Amino acid sequence: MRRGRVGRDPDAHRVGCAGSQEQENAMTDEVQPQAEGEQALPRPVVAVVGRPNVGKSTLVNRILGRREAVVQDTPGVTRDRVSYDAEWAGREFVLVDTGGWASDATGLAARIAEQAELAISTADAVLLVVDATVGTTDEDEAVVQVLRRSRKPVVLAANKVDDVRTEAEAATMWNLGLGEPHPVSAMHGRGSGDLLDALVAVLPERATTVEEVGGPRRVAIVGKPNVGKSSLLNRLVGQDRSVVSDMSGTTVDPVDELVPVAGTVYRFVDTAGLRKRVKEASGHEYYASLRTQAAIERAEVCVVVIDAAESISDQDLRILTMVEEAGRAMVIAYNKWDLTDEERRRYLEREIERDVQAYAWAPRVNISALSGRNVDRLSKAIETSLAGWETRISTGKLNAFLGRLAAAHPHPVRGGKQPRILFGTQAHNCPPTFALFTSGQMDQGYVRFIERRLREDFGFEGTPVQVEVRAREKRGKK
Repeated sequence: MRRGRVGRDPDAHRVGCAGSQEQENAMTDEVQPQAEGEQALPRPVVAVVGRPNVGKSTLVNRILGRREAVVQDTPGVTRDRVSYDAEWAGREFVLVDTGGWASDATGLAARIAEQAELAISTADAVLLVVDATVGTTDEDEAVVQVLRRSRKPVVLAANKVDDVRTEAEAATMWNLGLGEPHPVSAMHGRGSGDLLDALVAVLPERATTVEEVGGPRRVAIVGKPNVGKSSLLNRLVGQDRSVVSDMSGTTVDPVDELVPVAGTVYRFVDTAGLRKRVKEASGHEYYASLRTQAAIERAEVCVVVIDAAESISDQDLRILTMVEEAGRAMVIAYNKWDLTDEERRRYLEREIERDVQAYAWAPRVNISALSGRNVDRLSKAIETSLAGWETRISTGKLNAFLGRLAAAHPHPVRGGKQPRILFGTQAHNCPPTFALFTSGQMDQGYVRFIERRLREDFGFEGTPVQVEVRAREKRGKK
């Protein structure tokens, strides 16, 4: 099978952190110059639609050449519109995976179907996936009626044709009236090359996309299940971009969207809720948690959403620690503020002082995603955290600070010896990381004291600060 190559991440060329790996990668990539008078247009969008459990996400993974979309042999795993950059035969396009469409859906399934219809309305072409082993169903006919009203070019993929014997079953799909059904096996890759050739042939001609240095800052919305992450993204976008339900675990795949907030455009990523025991999760929950952790690693700043109406749990604290250990800037958003009364707010302040004091450096915003209260303040908090995350201190200022600190508060004597700070430098930023060259090992308490004084003197609001001690080895020791 011929596989398409995944397109470059539009954020891969961001130059945000001096000395960071992302910048080094950006410096090595070549940006194609734009011809004079040539207008850069967006890449064509292909919506992958069909009724539940026909193999849409498996086919998406086959086109991408890797396991990107969450797949499980259970209907309704994919719920939101999830976009992926792909390429085939030199043509770049955006592939949008959608949830299963059903005409008589109610509740959560109805909202999933609405997301699929929105994907069809915004797409340039549609890839309709049907199950060749089942044949034409009433739901397939209903999807075809929706596609005919949209007047979009449609390519029909008859999935689950694993061998020559089942190709005859795919031929029965001619009665859908959408032209030739392309037999394909998303599981094994059989026929996928011919399918992609047919798909590329119906895509509209677009100018070559010009990748520019820079781009929107990447913000991940994280938290435990059912704290209002998807509601917050919908409030920021101004439409139902993510499926929202009272049932925890509604979001499975990370959903990203470009959102202007207070005049600044960000790329917000709504993620699946992180549960207590990820390793014990099974099926799509396990892979959803892995994708959430990957989204944290790819983000520049994380908005950790905590339910203000409930007591702060160990899971909330674990997520805060996860973001800190990942070295990402952080904003703490206490959601559902409209559901709290005076007594609950009083208890919440005590919980924050007792449990969240270690993360007092992160800006705090009290919001209500449902009513929109203080959501606009997130922009200022995000910018503050990013500014702290990118802060760099000159070596001269740092060593002058360390000299004053050591003179006023020398390291305690341990075993008749007193380690001294010989020299200090900021190794890199994003997050700010300092290397201290010392005459001996230092107590962790003293290292935390240095970190606290660094924050007092230089700010670093909204970002973790890492201090590494590099003790000088004794003579004669390797």
